[in-house]
Amino acid sequence: MVQALCLAAASSASLPAWAASGGTIFTCTTADGRRLTSDRLIHECNEREQRILNPDGSLRAVVPPAMSPEERAAHEARQRKLAAERAAQQDAVRRDRNLMMRFRDEPAHQLARDAALDDVKKSMQISERRIEELAKERKPLLDEAEFYKGKALPAKLKQQLDANDAATEAQRVLIDNQKAELVRVNRLYDVELARLKRLWAGAAPGTLDGPIK
Repeated sequence: MVQALCLAAASSASLPAWAASGGTIFTCTTADGRRLTSDRLIHECNEREQRILNPDGSLRAVVPPAMSPEERAAHEARQRKLAAERAAQQDAVRRDRNLMMRFRDEPAHQLARDAALDDVKKSMQISERRIEELAKERKPLLDEAEFYKGKALPAKLKQQLDANDAATEAQRVLIDNQKAELVRVNRLYDVELARLKRLWAGAAPGTLDGPIK
């Protein structure tokens, strides 16, 4: 069967050993109609198809024309894209296998979810306790402020009230962020569980759409 050697650039160094060995015949027809023959790739026919003949004259392989700079760039871009796709596929397979090794069943996954949520809930409880402490610290400050009703507060007292307000607001912001984190963690585990259910049901690793976000 005739082989087609897809060479990015025609050179004897890029040929397989059998094509570069003695006894192989290269032949081509130039653009002006001249038929050339050689025991190696023919430079004058770099942009033409070259045929590799066996010693008995039978056709062994065909070397396509060398690529133009534009064709070479396009070819290399395609190869890079294919390599990136292969790497992404390998990553997807590895990620799904690791996920299945980490979580053998749904109860194991639920335990991990509960642990992740518990960390966030503990942070919320700390913030809530701190708000309660700040409220207690604020009461004597407000009692003292009653003596200055209708008057300007002393600078120190005003500074203490402002600092208490700022600290309380900071803890409220933290609680809002922690509530958002609870939603994010639950969403992550929901998506992960849906993927795991398909894998547990027999879906091949790396065949599911999209990564876990």
